[in-house]
Amino acid sequence: MKRKLILLTVLFLLVPGLGFSDMFTFKVGYFIPRASSDLWQDEFDQMDFNKSNFQNTNFSFAYEYFLAPQLSVVLGIDSYSKNKLGSYIGFVGYQLVEGDFAFPDDYEGDYIPGHVFSVSITPIQLSLKLTPTGRRNKITPYVGGGIGLYIWNVKLYGDLIDFSEEWYYEDPDVGDIVIFPIWSVDAREENKLAIGYHVFGGFMMPIARRITIDVEFKYSAAKGNFSEDSLTGFEGFEPFDLGGYQISAGINYWF
Repeated sequence: MKRKLILLTVLFLLVPGLGFSDMFTFKVGYFIPRASSDLWQDEFDQMDFNKSNFQNTNFSFAYEYFLAPQLSVVLGIDSYSKNKLGSYIGFVGYQLVEGDFAFPDDYEGDYIPGHVFSVSITPIQLSLKLTPTGRRNKITPYVGGGIGLYIWNVKLYGDLIDFSEEWYYEDPDVGDIVIFPIWSVDAREENKLAIGYHVFGGFMMPIARRITIDVEFKYSAAKGNFSEDSLTGFEGFEPFDLGGYQISAGINYWF
């Protein structure tokens, strides 16, 4: 066993010198969710946050195996997570005998209804990467694409105004006004899986014998289906958009 470990260590050290090399990559990026499905849009329409509030930094790790001088296969993992506390636009909450209700914000209200919207997306991606000019240049451009397994979570907890149910409140000054019930919500879809695809392009620049700087733009697309079980709290929504745009920069280590 000890001899095998020594042999493996020697082979690992000799591989770069024999002309067979692979690469590890670490990147820091900025993820911009596409956010095109109805749950995203409902949150942006009803709450006091918007799409830009869900842009966030993320981190990426990848292992690259060289198949040919201009072609390689890449196994990588990205991460994205964002929590945002928001308040409903145009409504205040009152505690009545029948329960809590959302009134127009012309009224003073007992409180401002709001909730937390939380999203995390972790794609594990397998890609083919093409370096048309080879890898021995001062600037090495590349393009690629592939498929991914997306692990995703969506949570919504706090106050939820039920706009599907109208009530009427008799105001002695203005007459009947439409109000909506407010429910306490803790809706969760956790550790769900989806399949998606991605394309990317970028360039590498050497800064040391085995180290290069890597700058990349990536587009990803995937949709996650909510559970049909109404207990999760997301019944009736269309598939959740997991895609987006990512700009990243990092370090490659060749070995």
